[in-house]
Amino acid sequence: MGQETKEEVFAKDFKRDLDDKERSSKRHRTDLKRGRAVPELPSTLDTDEPFDSSSDDSSSDEDDTGELLAELARIKRERANELQKKDAEKALEAERIRKETILSGNPLLKLGAGGPASEFNVKRRWDDDVVFKNCAKGADEDGKNDRFINDTIRSEFHKKFMSKYIK
Repeated sequence: MGQETKEEVFAKDFKRDLDDKERSSKRHRTDLKRGRAVPELPSTLDTDEPFDSSSDDSSSDEDDTGELLAELARIKRERANELQKKDAEKALEAERIRKETILSGNPLLKLGAGGPASEFNVKRRWDDDVVFKNCAKGADEDGKNDRFINDTIRSEFHKKFMSKYIK
């Protein structure tokens, strides 16, 4: 059997053999997926005579259709349930993040949570330690009104001078 002659090789129909093997393999895989037992084809079956399984196929096709529809409905339900669970988890996570941001924004609530009390100090501005602080153009110095007074005795300069050198 191992080595065949040239005449046997040329007479053999390789394409038909390959097609038959592919069909049987595909049938075997689909039957395994469905959980049915794979019917063994008799090896003595004449290749010229077609294999007649039409009586079994019509009833099994209806059964298969029903099974497939039931499986499809089950898969759709599972996916819908998974989607609802994911949406609920996302909503819970968003709510948790929102609460954390609300709680972290209020320093009084941090004290109750065991946070340090030093966080209540007023933070210094970046320009608090500059040399020329409060030297804005319109800023008043000590709340004085620098108005021009036409009388030299009542002017601000005269009052300062007299208080400094006379008193």
